[in-house]
Amino acid sequence: MWITPEEVLLANALWVSERANPYFILQRRKGHGRGGGITGLLVGTLDVVLDSSARVAPYRILHQTGESQIFWNIACGSSRKEITEHWEWLETNLLQTLSIFDNDDDITTFVKGKIQGIIAEENKSGKPQEDEDPGKFREAELKMRKLFGMPEEEKLVNYYPCSYWKGRVPRQGWIYLSVNHLCFYSFLLGKEVSLVVQWTEVTQLDKNATLVFPESIRVSTRDTEHFFSMFLNINETFKLMEQLANIAMRQLLDNESFAADRFLPKPGKTLKNVSALKRDLDARAKNERYRALFRLTQDERLDGHTDCTLWTPFTKMHVVGQMFVSNNYICFASREEDLCQLIIPLREVTIVEKADSSSVLPSPLSISTKNKMTFLFANLKDRDFLVQRISDFLQRTPDRPCGLNAQSENPSPSTPPSLPPSPSVLGLGEMPQNQHYSPSLPTAKQGLLQIYQQDVPEELGPKVTREKMKEESWNIHFFEYGRGVCMYRTSKTRELVLNGIPESLRGELWLLFSGAQNEMATHPGYYGSLVEQAMGKCTLATEEIERDLHRSMPEHHAFQNEMGIAALRRVLTAYAYRNPGIGYCQAMNIVTSVLLLYCTEEEAFWLLVALCERMLPDYYNTRVVGALVDQGVFEELTRECLPLLYERMQELGVISTISLSWFLTLFLSVMPFDSAVLLVDCFFYEGIKVIFQVSLAVLHANMDQLLSCSDEGEAMTILGRYLDNVVNKQTVSPPIPHLHALLTSGNNPPPEIDAFELIKASYEKFGSLRADVIEQMRFKQRLKVIQSLEDTAKRSVVRAIMTDSAFTIEELEELYVLFKAKHIMSCYWGASSTAAERHDPSLPYLEQYRIDCGQFVQLFSALAPWSCGLHTNTLSSRLFRLLDQNKDTLINFKEFVTGLSGMYHGDMTEKLKLLYKLHLPPALCPEEAESALEATQFFTDDDTPQDPPFLSHLDFLAQEVTSGEELKEAGEASAAGDTDDRKEEKPKDYKYYLRMWAKEKEPKKESIKDLPRMNQEQFIEMCKTLYNMFSEDPMEQELYHGIATVASLLLRIGEVGKKFTNNGGRKAEAQLPSTIDALQPEREDSSGEGGSGQSLVSKALAEAQLETPPPTAAGSDEDAKDDTSVSSYSVVSAGSLQCEDIADDTVLIGCMSGEGGDGVDRRRGSAPDADWSITFEQVLASFLTETSLVDYFEKKHDIQSKIAACKLLRAVERQTSSSSDHDFSSLTTQ
Repeated sequence: MWITPEEVLLANALWVSERANPYFILQRRKGHGRGGGITGLLVGTLDVVLDSSARVAPYRILHQTGESQIFWNIACGSSRKEITEHWEWLETNLLQTLSIFDNDDDITTFVKGKIQGIIAEENKSGKPQEDEDPGKFREAELKMRKLFGMPEEEKLVNYYPCSYWKGRVPRQGWIYLSVNHLCFYSFLLGKEVSLVVQWTEVTQLDKNATLVFPESIRVSTRDTEHFFSMFLNINETFKLMEQLANIAMRQLLDNESFAADRFLPKPGKTLKNVSALKRDLDARAKNERYRALFRLTQDERLDGHTDCTLWTPFTKMHVVGQMFVSNNYICFASREEDLCQLIIPLREVTIVEKADSSSVLPSPLSISTKNKMTFLFANLKDRDFLVQRISDFLQRTPDRPCGLNAQSENPSPSTPPSLPPSPSVLGLGEMPQNQHYSPSLPTAKQGLLQIYQQDVPEELGPKVTREKMKEESWNIHFFEYGRGVCMYRTSKTRELVLNGIPESLRGELWLLFSGAQNEMATHPGYYGSLVEQAMGKCTLATEEIERDLHRSMPEHHAFQNEMGIAALRRVLTAYAYRNPGIGYCQAMNIVTSVLLLYCTEEEAFWLLVALCERMLPDYYNTRVVGALVDQGVFEELTRECLPLLYERMQELGVISTISLSWFLTLFLSVMPFDSAVLLVDCFFYEGIKVIFQVSLAVLHANMDQLLSCSDEGEAMTILGRYLDNVVNKQTVSPPIPHLHALLTSGNNPPPEIDAFELIKASYEKFGSLRADVIEQMRFKQRLKVIQSLEDTAKRSVVRAIMTDSAFTIEELEELYVLFKAKHIMSCYWGASSTAAERHDPSLPYLEQYRIDCGQFVQLFSALAPWSCGLHTNTLSSRLFRLLDQNKDTLINFKEFVTGLSGMYHGDMTEKLKLLYKLHLPPALCPEEAESALEATQFFTDDDTPQDPPFLSHLDFLAQEVTSGEELKEAGEASAAGDTDDRKEEKPKDYKYYLRMWAKEKEPKKESIKDLPRMNQEQFIEMCKTLYNMFSEDPMEQELYHGIATVASLLLRIGEVGKKFTNNGGRKAEAQLPSTIDALQPEREDSSGEGGSGQSLVSKALAEAQLETPPPTAAGSDEDAKDDTSVSSYSVVSAGSLQCEDIADDTVLIGCMSGEGGDGVDRRRGSAPDADWSITFEQVLASFLTETSLVDYFEKKHDIQSKIAACKLLRAVERQTSSSSDHDFSSLTTQ
């Protein structure tokens, strides 16, 4: 490419001049291309280590004038072809012009101006750049694509210098981290190391420091481990690797592919060697941390953060921390954890003003809210800019949310976009008959516990007093710290939560701490509208909900009547409609029923949204991935905190069994209700760390008993009894019998455990757990869990099709890996818009991955035993159409294996049947069949209508006989049936209907007689395919001989069949022996000609050279009548007929002559005869006469070699592409 002229002082250092003229020099980098010796090796090594641009552009053109020692670099190129085009342009357009100038300086000025003009014109006419990546980074991206054969769709995120340990030897080079791949390249002293790892194949990612690998990163796949070390900034590199691997796991989990952020803010200053994608990922990471810290919705985007102080009136001091500003919120977090946290929704803000600065209070900013609270921030570095950003966001925030239209410009992805604004009539009290939800419902106004509160006995004494004291403590807290969303959250708040939330405030505080209150406030009417759309629809989710409704806390009186059941049905159905990706999962009913006890329906719905989509991510999807991930985290925490117990529990296999129910239901299914609710209080305030802490505390409390357990059942019983006896002695609710406790109580129940003491012990022993550490551990476990699920899917698919395929289990697993890789590649670089259609994780494993025709063609070309040269793509496209039975232009793995299995493990009949069907509709397109006629029909003046093809006379007679017998049998059956009916009309047994249904469901086995007849155009296409198949075989000549003989025989058989059809019934039957006798010597003659090796192949396959005869005169008609052969063929020598000569549009023409029929004679050399046809039985019988063909189709093929070659295909492509430039080095230097 042309580059802005750069001054070069040492033109010949590390470069070799290949062409020169008085004004320009074309140079090649030493070490590139053939030769170079030790100097070339050293130069290549320097280029890799120093990240020189010469690795990308090893060719350049310099401008020089006269005796000047200064050169100007004006062009560079990655290949000789590219640089040669630039050189030729210079010689053609500039040499003659430059010879006119007298002054060397004028020549240099003209050349520089011309090159800059060309560059400006290219930039003007070229596409606008989508990103602001610096030149150095774009150069590295080009280098990555060239080194690893990546397409332009593969975007580089960042690259770093490092060492790759190959054995015990470190190889210094560069690691390239792209969106979909980890790549490494090193070239040291002639030794090249190239590595490509897909992120979807990574099973483990660790940063460790050992004696062997000092401060290294280990990347593990299913097959091997890779170690990288010597990073300049190992933490930055590892974090980026984690992000990219996480994106890949999301793609495997729910097909959520990576999309660049188009609204990324511009950087404040130019960042060296940092791509827009890297900034995008950094911004995503900050957004995720911000949303998790303040429990905000997924569509919240952090605009920026700055250091500041916040005046806290309750302590009369300034707290140091950071202010965060996003599109809907202003948040504050103190530097010291739990000291103070604040969330101010912009919808609540009334005034933002700058106060006067002073030495005590520099750069203050005052923010007032609707509930009369004022927050004072100070020590803001860029206060004016901050106020302007807040003002901009306030202008976009409506004063009063209006239905669903109150969402931000980028609505939450989990919200169905098709939902209309909620109807305004929902707030008018009476509920119409066709309406399922109304604010007038009792459950829309208060929680179920309040509705049934009248049954609570009042003589509880001290418990009621303690409950009122808790309420008073919270009222005092509200007075000092504020109430609602804008409340100051401090360590005092945490203490009150740990002491138990009063039942009257539980719903309000759950909404506040979970962030659900914000979503409910910004989506008024959303729940009511959702219920109206969801109710009445019958889906798999609604069926599961109905089945589980009466299993949800059946011991609680609130769910022993229709009111509680109906509310639970509405909430679960509305959420399943909102988020069909999750729909409904068992355990959601238990959690939701508890939410409904303390909250209204709408509040319970938004709490469920917060749980499923933010606080317990991926817990309730079809494969409960989130719960499995946290189960792995719990095992790892047990190993770190309770190592002795961990080893024993692993031996018993208990941890994986117990923890899943603990996490999925937040202990609600394994603890008494009143005790488990206390854990839910802490969970909504602290997050998942509380569940881990309490789980560890339960194991620690039972350690001695668990260590002495003999089996898994005993350990389960110990833990079950312990949890059953965790009681809440402060509750004012009537005792609710715990069903599990009743079943496992035994004769001597263990002593009661105070729930508050258990929570307190968990904080004392395991309170050091941090949320960021848990997230780090979750990432590691997510890799293991998702890859384990992928392995399970592979095994399930292989088991499902193992009985239908002759491949071994190992071969099927290898094929599945290749098939899945091809699908994932399509999501990377192919039609990413249809990726969601191809991969639906909710589908059965067999249907999850599907490929289209283009990907199938690539796999077929690499794996199929039938190699057809240039004809392979056509043949594979036909096989794809044949396998695509539902016509959705996608095939699954079972269909893919079905096609390959017939080729590899079928007998000769099966292989021929497959080949035969590949040349019939739907495999053979009408366009392909018509292409065989185009050349001849152009010259044909035959306007006589052609009769449609008929069956041969013998087949017709056989059909008559068969139909006659069927009619006779049917008549006898009907007569017998009438007799039976007259005797007695007895109802059929249900077993009869089951047998009939099973018979209908049985797949009908296709016999060779079921195959339709093949016409002449289709036969021509099959001959072309066979010729291409044999062209690369070692027995090529013998196979040509065999197919020529078979083709000749089949053409005559088709002619004979046509004669029977045309002459009719008995006349044709009488002529059959004489016709066959007449054909026999001709077949011998043609075989003799084939033995000479000159024209045998061409007589059967004349499509290689299509010769259309001119309009025949009377004399030529006489010559034609002298030819007694049934069909004549154009003659081509076998030696000159090559596979490449047979194009898709060439035609095999049989020139038919009847018995003196002029109409038939006029068709000599024209389109194939429509009356001509053959059956599969005739094709099979003809092939069996030739030993070479029988041997070819009976030959067994080994697919393992093809699979190995397919795995190495990308490496071979990279070698081919890199060596293609070397072929030009033999050109003479001018």
